[in-house]
Amino acid sequence: MDEALLRALTPTVIGILVRRGADFAAAEDAVQDALVEAVRVWPDDPPRDPQGWLVTAAWRKFLDAVRADASRRHREARVEGEPPPGPGEAVDDTLQLYFLCAHPSLTPASAVALTLRAVGGLTTRQIARAYLVPEATMAQRISRAKRTVSGVRLDQPGDVATVLRVLYLVFNEGYSGDVDLAGEAIRLTRELAARIDHEEVAGLLALMLLHHARRAARTGPDGRLVPLAEQHRGRWDTRLIAEGVDVLQAALARDRLGEFQAQAAIAALHADAPTVEETDWVQIVEWYDELVGLTGSPVARLNRAVAVGEADGPRAGLAALAALDPALPRHAAVAAYLHEREGDPVTAARLYAEAARSAPSLGERDHLTRQAARLNARLRG
Repeated sequence: MDEALLRALTPTVIGILVRRGADFAAAEDAVQDALVEAVRVWPDDPPRDPQGWLVTAAWRKFLDAVRADASRRHREARVEGEPPPGPGEAVDDTLQLYFLCAHPSLTPASAVALTLRAVGGLTTRQIARAYLVPEATMAQRISRAKRTVSGVRLDQPGDVATVLRVLYLVFNEGYSGDVDLAGEAIRLTRELAARIDHEEVAGLLALMLLHHARRAARTGPDGRLVPLAEQHRGRWDTRLIAEGVDVLQAALARDRLGEFQAQAAIAALHADAPTVEETDWVQIVEWYDELVGLTGSPVARLNRAVAVGEADGPRAGLAALAALDPALPRHAAVAAYLHEREGDPVTAARLYAEAARSAPSLGERDHLTRQAARLNARLRG
């Protein structure tokens, strides 16, 4: 296998696909898939025209991806963004594909990345952002996962925990990203909950429902991001909140706490508060303590610092934040908020501007930029 030849041909093949009508990111993904296939096939059957072979294989991969995306969007259209209560009615093979991609020959991290790319329809960049790693690192991880499963039989489905992780990341991308996948993730989680009796499946479903209940209030009439504290709670979907709380209570009653149940409990406390001032921050801190104990997640620790700042005052929140890595995504945004509440608008304005430069989405960047501008205007006045 001439790997140097493959590397040399890659830009040319990408260019050909782009000229045929593929966008650059899709062309890159299709060529990457074709290269994995070449590594598998060429040693036993080398082509006479390597470039022609790659162009044909990559174009087929691109068409397959387009068809898969169209199928996914059709499923999303069926749920129309309003997941019906109760067990899922329609059953297709999507959930089975999730389990097959979570193959035992893969590490959990690789299985999640592969499933998000191959079944969830997310781009490499979106998956990298969800994992907090560089895009190039995620591209390599997905390529290795494809090579690993290319020579094995997909007759050993993966475990529930890995599939739940995938569904959670797909939902998060649909809830906060630029691809509408939240309704599809809820549909699949409902279907999974109907098939197996598992407290963490119920916990994830409750978490999704409680977050999804706030979707109408998350943006203003002009499309701007509305933070939780400023949302019009009358726009929250009380039907989804009630269902989410019921599902969560049934899961917690089994006394086998997991991370999704803990996150859902936090979301339920937010949903239960009639106003932001009436939020039970002390109990939210306690649930974050449980979550950190279960996962050790730096993101959970970051969110805990915010909750501590609300429960015990901004100085206590800043003390909790000081123990975390400043390179953690959204660290600067949390620090800005706590410094503003502490009465230090100069530092807060600087940190809001810093956070805006590394924001993971346009909506979040615009919100943080406005926060910095608001404080700077107050300082000048």
